[in-house]
Amino acid sequence: MTDKKTIAIFGAGSGLGASLAEKFGREGYKVALVARNAATLDDRVAQLAKSGIEAVSFPADLTSIEALAPLVRSIEQRMGSIDVAVYAPFSRESNFVPAADVDAAKLQSLVTLFTFAPVELVHAVLPNMVARGDGAVVVVGGLSAVVPIPNMSGMGPLMAATRNYMMTLNAEVADKGVYAGTMHVGALINNSTGKRAMDDAGIPISDSYPMIEPEELAQVVWDLITKRDQVDIVVPPLQQA
Repeated sequence: MTDKKTIAIFGAGSGLGASLAEKFGREGYKVALVARNAATLDDRVAQLAKSGIEAVSFPADLTSIEALAPLVRSIEQRMGSIDVAVYAPFSRESNFVPAADVDAAKLQSLVTLFTFAPVELVHAVLPNMVARGDGAVVVVGGLSAVVPIPNMSGMGPLMAATRNYMMTLNAEVADKGVYAGTMHVGALINNSTGKRAMDDAGIPISDSYPMIEPEELAQVVWDLITKRDQVDIVVPPLQQA
């Protein structure tokens, strides 16, 4: 067991997840990668190894709530205490739902991934962080959690609930040495699973819609957990009226 810190990336995709692994790995962290596709994760572990970054893959379905606590225990048994946990899920289910068309069934199909799972994850990692007096959890979501956007009421209300939870949590645990924060991305992430899905489907990307590099977002997460001077951030920043 080394004295390196460990970051666990839940929802480790090809965009932000890959850049987080590279950023924190360069900073001396061991990296636990969590996603569904074992083969993709193993490929990413091999790529990180070429850069001298120690990474381990943990294939898992984040919608399996009862498996999250055992998953956290598996990571800690293999890699030591989780010092930073980043929850950054992706769903192929449509987010472009008018509020007037949202019903309980629609929300129920998304609530596990965007509300229940991050809360359960925090519940699993928090006790050890509090006991050590140090740790950080960041949940990554979309802009619709912060700004009501017409025709985008699928994930927005659920991410808004998680945002409220994380901000309240930070107020409770900050004086115990633990940071809880949220980052909301109001742009398409280059090289991400979402970007690739749009390309594969032939969906045109408007020139007016911002594109952001995942390395920039990884730096924002790094700043959040090291500076701890912001609990909730929108990237790119919202334009002032």
